[in-house]
Amino acid sequence: MRKVGIKALKNDLSKYILAAAGGETVLVTDRGQVVAEIVPPQASSGDALMSNPRLAEDVRRGWITPARDPSYVPGPKVHVAPFDEVMRELRADRDKR
Repeated sequence: MRKVGIKALKNDLSKYILAAAGGETVLVTDRGQVVAEIVPPQASSGDALMSNPRLAEDVRRGWITPARDPSYVPGPKVHVAPFDEVMRELRADRDKR
């Protein structure tokens, strides 16, 4: 990630655009404060994650990271005891004390 002032950005705009096209984020500063970002283009406009504005914003901020392998499918679900059964066992265990 690079930081560049507005004046330097104007002088070498194509250099920073090429850096963003190569996957780098360029932070644009004005008097030391970040005022804008030049980011790489999204992988595909049809991507479900990027089509949701809230998720796209969270990705941009770095709060979440998209899956590297979107074809991954989790394994089979594991059987979990029903809530009533768990509570019944818990009460029985407490009554034994």
